[in-house]
Amino acid sequence: MRPELETGEPVRETPRPGSGDRQVEWERAVGGRPRAPMRTLRWLTYLGVATLALWSLSATGVGIGQLVEGREGIARLVSGLFPPDLDPALLRRIGTAVLETVQISVSALVLGALLGLPLAVLIAGNVRAPRWLALAARGLGTVLRGVPELLWALLFVAAVGLGPTAGVYAISLHSAGMLAKLCSEQMEAVDPAPVEAVRLTGASRTATALLAIAPQARGTIASQLLYQWECNVRSSVVIGYVGAGGLGQELGVALHLFRYQELATLMAAVLILVLLVDGLSVLVRRRLGVPAALSDDSTRSRWG
Repeated sequence: MRPELETGEPVRETPRPGSGDRQVEWERAVGGRPRAPMRTLRWLTYLGVATLALWSLSATGVGIGQLVEGREGIARLVSGLFPPDLDPALLRRIGTAVLETVQISVSALVLGALLGLPLAVLIAGNVRAPRWLALAARGLGTVLRGVPELLWALLFVAAVGLGPTAGVYAISLHSAGMLAKLCSEQMEAVDPAPVEAVRLTGASRTATALLAIAPQARGTIASQLLYQWECNVRSSVVIGYVGAGGLGQELGVALHLFRYQELATLMAAVLILVLLVDGLSVLVRRRLGVPAALSDDSTRSRWG
């Protein structure tokens, strides 16, 4: 039986695929778009990305030829790293540098959290902070994370002198900017129902954030803090190269003096430290019930 016979009203048939205007009408009727323009745009995007990549590689001189030309220097460097220097005095000095690196990373995490978490609360859209205050917090967070740790370290070395103090200040400022962005996004991702329920009771913005948003986001925020600590350890090694203390400073001295066997021992110490910190962080995340990959994926998706 035809549909119009059942209802008494004519039924509008969906256009079928064909050619020309009828093809376009059919694709629009089923929720699609003309395929040819989309395909052209896709291939133009691929072409643009490939052109940009080839242009960048060519302009920076990257290629197999450069590695072949520098093979003698690479061979000298690699051969100079073995065997690593295991002198007891050097190992004691490295142990002290490792402890200093850990102290720098933890201190920077504490200061960064003290500054970054309040900024995250102000930035989070579901907290509904005053617009001017939220914009100011967002701008400050962007500035803090927009300046690399190495540049912050150079500024603080010039201001407070060489040593771990400059490293702590440098990493903490960049950490604060990162935590402000990452933790605000974790707070915005919570279930909105409890938030609205608390808000309907007449609770203030602060009470809503503390009673409805923070309890839901505390696991992921703790995971972000742990991941930031891992980043701080790696950053402390890098900024130490400019005199901000820790293993990085020892690496810089060994490299400038061409002590390659000592450099090999320091590199091994850095690798062992990073692996230990990563493993400890994963264990703590599991105890918190948060997947270890969560903070890593979220960090890459909204890094800025």
